[in-house]
Amino acid sequence: MQALLVFLAIAALSLLASSRTALDPGRFPALAQLAASGLLFLALGAVVGPGSAGLLEWSDLVAVRPVLALGLGVAGVIVGLNLEPRLLRLLPRAVYAAALAHAGTAFLWVALPLAGPLLFSMGLPPGAAVGAAALLGAAASLSSGHFAVLGYRTGRLERNRGLSVALLTVLDDVVGLGVLALALAFGVKGSVLGGLGLVGLALLLGVACGALLAFLMHGLNDHGELMAVLLGGVALVSGAAAYLRVSTLLAGVACGATLAIIGGRAVGQAARELGRFERPVYLLLVFLVGAHVQARDVMAWALLPGYVGLRFLGKVLGGALARRIAGATLALPPRLGYALIAQGGLALCLVVEYLVLVPGPLSQRVFDVVVAGAVFNELLASRAFRRVLAATPTRASGGAT
Repeated sequence: MQALLVFLAIAALSLLASSRTALDPGRFPALAQLAASGLLFLALGAVVGPGSAGLLEWSDLVAVRPVLALGLGVAGVIVGLNLEPRLLRLLPRAVYAAALAHAGTAFLWVALPLAGPLLFSMGLPPGAAVGAAALLGAAASLSSGHFAVLGYRTGRLERNRGLSVALLTVLDDVVGLGVLALALAFGVKGSVLGGLGLVGLALLLGVACGALLAFLMHGLNDHGELMAVLLGGVALVSGAAAYLRVSTLLAGVACGATLAIIGGRAVGQAARELGRFERPVYLLLVFLVGAHVQARDVMAWALLPGYVGLRFLGKVLGGALARRIAGATLALPPRLGYALIAQGGLALCLVVEYLVLVPGPLSQRVFDVVVAGAVFNELLASRAFRRVLAATPTRASGGAT
């Protein structure tokens, strides 16, 4: 009963935090930032979880694994739907090069130095250590554009600059998902070929479900029917991936990308309707992620400063490189790296997926480092973004008119 009351309270809070009032930066800037990042729900999960206050036990977290899988599936489908083929074809090569530059720089700055401590502190096989270090780098490479979005909504940042930053953060997702596939291939028990087979199975499952959804949605005009079919399809791909013990997130991305490629007008309408569920599902998912935190690992706390510091340097240097590459193509702010410090929710999805599919001390350590790092990175991003605004006062004021 106690666990049920906790989940009902969190579900109610997620609906309240998803309201337009809470997300309006003009009325409540601090509340809008907390609602956009989801840090409050992450902290609540960590507090009530079995690693802290113990209001939720490990058996409770195991019992809600289907809810966790559904949340990861929804996140994956939304990411896949955002990979709109027509838009991606219109983007110049310089945009892709800039996204790869800033994401890849942060990845290398984190993955290479931290591979050694992971390898020698736990006596692991090289493949497992490489996969874990790659996942740390993947989480570090991801950024969130919510500060840029809040900036142009409040008139403090020119709209074109804010949208350009948000575009680069969307392209980061592809890099992170690719490295997740690599980490799962190395981390699964058995051989690398077996791991690649499971990753391929997840992608094939997503493609099959996406094709089935596109067929079922073809010709539908009623919004209720479209949403019923789409939500049923998301539940199908999530449940099937969880049952087969493959990546729900990757299967969802493959499903969403397939819908975006072969779907028609009906898929576009349903995707817009699915956006209504994105915020409450995301906040509930973040709460469940926080509940899996174990705060007693001393080595995780020892790795945390290195992870946060190396990621900060990697983002600053990568942002400077990205601006040099695509500065003539996109309206990027002068101090781009400081706009990319916020980590984003997909990084949490990556590490909780890794924790569920490859359970053990190593995945728990990587998970704890990334989750704690997300909190510190959000605090750093709040101050770092002020330097972005200070560097573009005239353009920001001009964009507000």
